[in-house]
Amino acid sequence: MPPQLLPASAAAFAPRASSVNVVLGSKVEPWLTQTLKRINRVKRPLNSIPQHQRCLTETLSSPNAIWTLTSLMLSKAPESELRRDSNPLIEALFNYQLMHIEAYIVHVDMVLRNEVAYKLTPDSIETLIEYHKDIYCVNAKADTYDWPEKEQHAKKLHEDFIQAINKFVYRTHVSALEGLEEEGAGELLCGKSEEVKNNIMGLLNKPLLPPPPKIIDVVRQPPLLPSSPVGANIWSQSTHSPAPVEPWRVLPSSPSVTSSSVDSNTPIWANMALHEIQVPSPPVPYSQPYSTAEMFYSSPMVTSPIPALPLPSMLASQCGVGVGYGGFGWDRYQEYTTTI
Repeated sequence: MPPQLLPASAAAFAPRASSVNVVLGSKVEPWLTQTLKRINRVKRPLNSIPQHQRCLTETLSSPNAIWTLTSLMLSKAPESELRRDSNPLIEALFNYQLMHIEAYIVHVDMVLRNEVAYKLTPDSIETLIEYHKDIYCVNAKADTYDWPEKEQHAKKLHEDFIQAINKFVYRTHVSALEGLEEEGAGELLCGKSEEVKNNIMGLLNKPLLPPPPKIIDVVRQPPLLPSSPVGANIWSQSTHSPAPVEPWRVLPSSPSVTSSSVDSNTPIWANMALHEIQVPSPPVPYSQPYSTAEMFYSSPMVTSPIPALPLPSMLASQCGVGVGYGGFGWDRYQEYTTTI
């Protein structure tokens, strides 16, 4: 991309130069020749490139060579002071004004970029600055909540606008010179006026932003270690020991007893009433190689004493099928002795 070169008169706060910088190419466009002939009251020779350059420079350097870039409809007072009326036409007439944005040409380049550059006049700049300070900033402060540095932020917003509007330079194609009128004045054609309007309104409507909310760091308590006395209960509760096994729920490894005959979830003593459980007299001595101790399993995890209930061997002489053992078959103990 070619370098964007502008004269010193296009800088911010720079005064208007007495002569406009005009650079023409090796060939003059026919539309430029016709435009210069149209705006000049006195016929001048336009037979060479230097003659075109001299005529265009003198025309654009005239004090009356002021262009109207666009027009803005702006309010006359802050929002709280506007007049309210049921008739929208009357309300618009009393509350709004049409502001014409004017500029002058500071640079014409028909060699590198084929562009023309416009800079706003001091009167247009001053009018926009007053509107921004007296109306826009007042509305912006009324539309935002209060915080300690609000006035400083509003002042900084206005200062930034002053810098931006003084630096504003509108560039467009050199074909805009077709709107040139007598004494160097003119208007933008082909919708370029709307482009200038959008650019200026973008500078005017910069929002007054409140400061971002402060991020508060949440201090979290470090996790408790197992050695901590406060966390001792937590660790003890998370450890679960298996439930102790009741001895009478263990079935003997007998081939004649099936798993379907006895419910594993119901104790075998649940169907017996308290008055049916009696301590028998000492049984008749006999030789019995079978030991009832092999029928039970003593879990090493049991920490509570086993309740004192009569063992099946103590009820062998009285128990039968009708006692309620569900077909457990304690009256057939002699058969076990023979098989073992």
